[in-house]
Amino acid sequence: MAVITPATRIAPPLNRPFLHRSTLASLHCVSRKFLFLGNPTPSSTIVAVRCQKPVSDGAHSMESTNHASSASSVSSTIDFLTLCHRLKTTKRNGWINQGINGPESIADHMYRMALMALITGDLAGVDRERCIKMAIVHDIAEAIVGDITPSDGVPKEEKSRREKAALKEMCEVLGGGLRAEEITELWLEYENNASLEANLVKDFDKVEMILQALEYEAEHGKVLDEFFISTAGKFQTEIGKSWAAEINARRKSQLTNRQR
Repeated sequence: MAVITPATRIAPPLNRPFLHRSTLASLHCVSRKFLFLGNPTPSSTIVAVRCQKPVSDGAHSMESTNHASSASSVSSTIDFLTLCHRLKTTKRNGWINQGINGPESIADHMYRMALMALITGDLAGVDRERCIKMAIVHDIAEAIVGDITPSDGVPKEEKSRREKAALKEMCEVLGGGLRAEEITELWLEYENNASLEANLVKDFDKVEMILQALEYEAEHGKVLDEFFISTAGKFQTEIGKSWAAEINARRKSQLTNRQR
């Protein structure tokens, strides 16, 4: 089954509002317009039609078909969630390579990123709810391909190809539809760094990693320089820069105290 993907969007400068939104968001705005004008919303019209009394003997057959479709949808949902279980059990390779005992999982990483998006302050032109969703799905393809790190020697283009194929497979397991399309759109937006939201979530990805590195340094007595070096100067937003600066300041103090 083919997955509908949006065209790649170009990230605007951070000091300019990002006006383009997804088709889903556009439909939401149209619904709000109907509401403000006092006209019935598309959703209320649909409810009215569904509540009408059946007018033909074929209605019973249609009801049976809808029931079967609903059962199939529930089955697909559980299949998808079962596949996502791998995100909870697959450990992040960067920490395994550093000899960290009991390292975080992919889901652990995405969860704290989602919390970052939840607690961050409001920013002009940034949809915070979209950031939360993007944080939840940005590594979702790793349920199939695993956590591919630079040390694995996989070229960036090949890594992206594998993850796109995995994402398509996961959306097929889900059964397609609007939610699968939304997951695909969010993933592509992040992958292409194609919006203000993607800029911010990309920063959260790096911030979460160096915060975890700081915590592992404290817990295991290690020095994990490579994670701080690899992210230095790569933050795109003021929030990302300020949070990273705070983490680096705490690390400097922590390493100083250790040497005493």
